[in-house]
This record gives sequence, structure tokens and C-alpha cells, in this order.
Amino acid sequence: MAEGDPGMRRIHVVQGSHAVSGDADVCLTTILGSCVSACVWDPQAHLGGMNHFLLPEAPDGAPADRRYGVQAMELLINALLARGARRDRLRAKVFGGGRMSESMADIGGRNAEFVRRFLRDEEIPVEAESLGGSAARRIQFWPTTGRVRQHMVDPGGVARDERHAAPVPAPAGGELELF
Repeated sequence: MAEGDPGMRRIHVVQGSHAVSGDADVCLTTILGSCVSACVWDPQAHLGGMNHFLLPEAPDGAPADRRYGVQAMELLINALLARGARRDRLRAKVFGGGRMSESMADIGGRNAEFVRRFLRDEEIPVEAESLGGSAARRIQFWPTTGRVRQHMVDPGGVARDERHAAPVPAPAGGELELF
């Protein structure tokens, strides 16, 4: 289904949540600053999902929940496996981890480092990433195909509209489609 098609259903993934779908008419969306989203899918099962986590790990003594990287990643992967995906076929594209304020700790950098390490340790290939920088991102993910569209937002809130035809590690800005 094409973007803007009235039959397309958008599901917004908010902080500390995840969504999984095998419906070709579904597009998962989120908005990221220092948070990270992993878009993970099984290309043969035509099934995928997206999460949105705030911090890489829970502070010492804090109860673990889905706002933190490990729990968010495990919940997403387990939801995919429960719906019929196979671990050996999973692929990922990861986004976010921006440094939204120079005067604060680099939470986005820690989130980016965590998601790369987690996926490497779990042997889930990362096919594309856009991590770091200082701009917010709007992400659209079509879970049955693995297609992603990223729209960068300048720190001043101005959307940039540039398109690139192929996956690149860290775009200078604008809109990027990752097929």
C-alpha cells in the first residue's frame, strides 16, 4: 500500500512501548531525540516490529521495565518470535540516539552504543542505521518489508526534505528511505 493511501493504518510507537505487525497495510511510526528505536523484521515471514526505549539500562536498584534497552529489545524480539518469526532470519535497522543538549549527559550516545552491542551479541545483522547527531527524527517503518523512511528535523524544529536512494550510515540531514 502506498504512502498516503487511505487504507494504510499508522500505529504510533510511544516511549517505552513496542508494536509488531504482519499486516502489509500497517506503518509503524515514532519520533526520536536521544531515544532509540530498533526496527526488526523477518523478511521471509513478512513480520516486523518497532520499539522505542529511553535509556540503555535501569539505574542500580531500579526495577527493570520496558523503558530500558534490554527489556525493550527482549520484548520486541520475543513478540516477533511468538508471531512466527525465526531468530536466524531477523534483520534490524536502528535510529535515534541524538545528543539533544550539549549541556547534558550524552544519553543518546549511550543508547546508540547499547543497541549496537545488543544486536551484535544477539547476532542480528544491522542493515542500516542512523544514530547520533543533534537533530530529532521522525521514523516510518513498514514491518512486512523492512522499508524505513526517516525525516530529520533541525534542532530549531524545521523539517528538512531531502531524499537519498540508498541506505547510508549517518545522513547529513533530510529525509532518507531505507529499503
